[in-house]
Amino acid sequence: MANLEVIEIKPINVKYTEIRIIGDTPLIVHAWSEKVKKAMLDKQMKKAKNARVAKDPEEEYQASFYRLPDGRYGFPAIGFKAAAVSAGGRFAEGMKMTELRGSFFIDGENGSDLVAIEGEPSMREDTVRVGMGVADIRYRPEFRTWTTSVRVRFNADKISLEQLVNLFNLAGFGVGVGEWRPECDGQFGCFHVAIESANKTEESSK
Repeated sequence: MANLEVIEIKPINVKYTEIRIIGDTPLIVHAWSEKVKKAMLDKQMKKAKNARVAKDPEEEYQASFYRLPDGRYGFPAIGFKAAAVSAGGRFAEGMKMTELRGSFFIDGENGSDLVAIEGEPSMREDTVRVGMGVADIRYRPEFRTWTTSVRVRFNADKISLEQLVNLFNLAGFGVGVGEWRPECDGQFGCFHVAIESANKTEESSK
């Protein structure tokens, strides 16, 4: 009978924490509406273009929101993770973006891929350049004052709670989230971590 090699599968040291984020500059959100996605698909499928309809600012504004299943305002959880990963690779000594991507994850709320944004939005009107420099007017939600809480799963053998919290703080200052953030030559979507929520962890339930 052949000898069997015993393999030990070590448990992953998964912990949870909730990081409270406070907005420092307004957050501009811009979800792709169903109309825009359909237009993109039609273009890829070489369908004939429909006649352009008159712009409806209120319709464009409402379609630009991210919404949770319960109707609350939201923002993609992956946006905050991407900001933290980018900050680690650009500003934190000894951290690699390739390793950070597998070291922590952000859970969305209510089975969605969004985190809830707390704050009152208003309509923002901006002149933008699209395509070959053609000017257009965009109507998007802006949260001048905003907060959120992100629930993070992390491998405590790869990244400590202190490192994680500092990554998010770096991300809030130098990367940001949403439209016209620092990473894209803007100054919107900046934030900082609330100190009182930066030292709480939970063990994995698995």
